[in-house]
Amino acid sequence: MRLRIAELFRSVQGEGLLAGTPSVFVRVSGCNLRCVWCDTPYASWSPEGPVMTVEDVASQASSIAGGATHVVLTGGEPMMFEAVAPLAFLLKSACFTITVETAGTVYQELPCDLMSISPKLTNSLPPHESGWREKHDAARTNTAVLSRLLQDYRYQLKFVIGDDPTQDLREIDELLSQLPTLDPSRVLLMPEGTDVETLRRRTQTLEPLAQQRGWGTSARLHIEMFGNVRGT
Repeated sequence: MRLRIAELFRSVQGEGLLAGTPSVFVRVSGCNLRCVWCDTPYASWSPEGPVMTVEDVASQASSIAGGATHVVLTGGEPMMFEAVAPLAFLLKSACFTITVETAGTVYQELPCDLMSISPKLTNSLPPHESGWREKHDAARTNTAVLSRLLQDYRYQLKFVIGDDPTQDLREIDELLSQLPTLDPSRVLLMPEGTDVETLRRRTQTLEPLAQQRGWGTSARLHIEMFGNVRGT
């Protein structure tokens, strides 16, 4: 089986509960959404990269691991692709701990130690002129899929927050009310942004709001360490 791979590299996990963990990243190219603030358009708006067999992907991941025992299957939207499950089985057989990064709109069964789910809020809507606004809005939330992911996998829920946290929090509260009871410490607010100054400013606003609800905040450590560049 084959996948289009936008990039494959070793770095550190920059977001969520495993931030700072040395990891191999496998970025699958292709997405069913088109977030206006997407920072990997080469895997969504304009998917690129070579088509590779899952055996070659797993082999390359192992060859560049350099002692890292974690692998992150990301995108784009990796859960869209049937070949991601066989790839995950190969990586698990190589003794990797696997994180899958997903928007939570597509379900499939696969080996996964942490399902990192980032449901998209209305702040993600692309402009009308893109031709994607209505399609994106219709597809960005699937409570049946979210509920099943939360029940079947160890998870974190990571919400991207922009300059209007009041509206974003209102949407999050409404969404969570439709989902199974969950551990609030696994709900994370993450500032939208691709520069350090914006991220720090927004994080200062988010931290007390998250604490009030028993939630956490997520850094974007890779931006702090490397800037907004590919392969990090």
